[in-house]
Amino acid sequence: MKDIEEFLNGMRKIELKSDASKKEKYLFISDTLVKFKYNQARKKEKGIIKAYLKEMTGYSEAQIKRLIAKWKKGKLLSSLVKMKNKRHKFPCRYGPVEIALLAKADEALNYPNGNSLKESLQREYEIFKKEEFKIISQISVSHIYNIRNNSRQYQSYAMHYTKTNPTAVPIGERRKPIPNNKPGFLRVDSVHQGDLNGVKGVYHINLVDEVTQWEVVCCVPVISNKYLIPAMKNALAQFPFKIINFHSDNGSEYINYQVSEMLKREFIDQTKGRSRHSNDNALVEGKNGSIIRKFIGRNYIGKNCAEYIDRFYEAYFNPFLNYHRVCAFATDYIDKKGKIRKKYDTYLTPYEKLKSLDNSAQYLKKGITFAKLDEIAYSESDLEAGKIMKKEKSKVFKKLGKLNKVKKLNKF
Repeated sequence: MKDIEEFLNGMRKIELKSDASKKEKYLFISDTLVKFKYNQARKKEKGIIKAYLKEMTGYSEAQIKRLIAKWKKGKLLSSLVKMKNKRHKFPCRYGPVEIALLAKADEALNYPNGNSLKESLQREYEIFKKEEFKIISQISVSHIYNIRNNSRQYQSYAMHYTKTNPTAVPIGERRKPIPNNKPGFLRVDSVHQGDLNGVKGVYHINLVDEVTQWEVVCCVPVISNKYLIPAMKNALAQFPFKIINFHSDNGSEYINYQVSEMLKREFIDQTKGRSRHSNDNALVEGKNGSIIRKFIGRNYIGKNCAEYIDRFYEAYFNPFLNYHRVCAFATDYIDKKGKIRKKYDTYLTPYEKLKSLDNSAQYLKKGITFAKLDEIAYSESDLEAGKIMKKEKSKVFKKLGKLNKVKKLNKF
């Protein structure tokens, strides 16, 4: 017991400042362990040394044990030596210039999904030979979202649809179209542009080809055959390939004798959605949100503005969607349970998808060739087309603002 008391008294003579650095604490621990011959000490004495070190350094019991284990291996003091070489840092690949290009592309294309944006960046460099896009075209999809999240906040656009009135008229065959990888099978739906003080706004008519996702949008002031039939004739004429099938929901705007007669004259089959199959028209309903709601918005637009919007659609918006906006295309595969699943691994513009079909020239309308369509598709890059489209859209909306002001003044 006397040896232990002398041992403890010797330890008390050593003092360590409470604000000692890590280096000072490590040196104190090493000197203490050497001085009292920790390796030769008995179990009880080792416990006293550990308790003392814990009290003097402020370290936890577990940390003291780890440091003693290091001391035994001769690595306690060597860990204090700083590494001469600095920690490896990856070079900054996408600097301010590349991020600025990404932001411009994102804005011009109206913030598509990451895969579509990456494909558009690659097209700018590979197809349209723009050298400034060489580096940013190699960016990964996940890093696109990293940059987006760190640089700006994105507002999600809610999709609003007006319910269509069902009809019992036996027009159109109630079945799901089966295109068999042939273009010309259209999915059709209408989108209402809101109400204001009980007055309804314009209606957008959205037609999307199931195979190529070729999309034509038109605008009418009201849903009536007086406006709908001419608008649909003009929309069908904008498709470069032959139309085989016209599929819609059971709304009376499409399931009526006037529309049926018009389609028969064009030798186009008419089908309508099946009951309890709400995803029959999912493609066009998805486009209602990702295209019309995203580009045009949800605010009320008066009926007197329909003509200006329709002109903008035909001249700028529809060509941009079909020649310059990248879409995702699914590949079917069978999972372990034997179910058919879809994987969206192909990204093309609708025009490129049309050209990629087997013997695609056979589907084109008379007088239309891919040489003529190439002139439209490659006369300007995707970003240039997006900027032009948005510039023209801003002009149209300024015009719409003036028209709405005039309408309000006329009420008083």
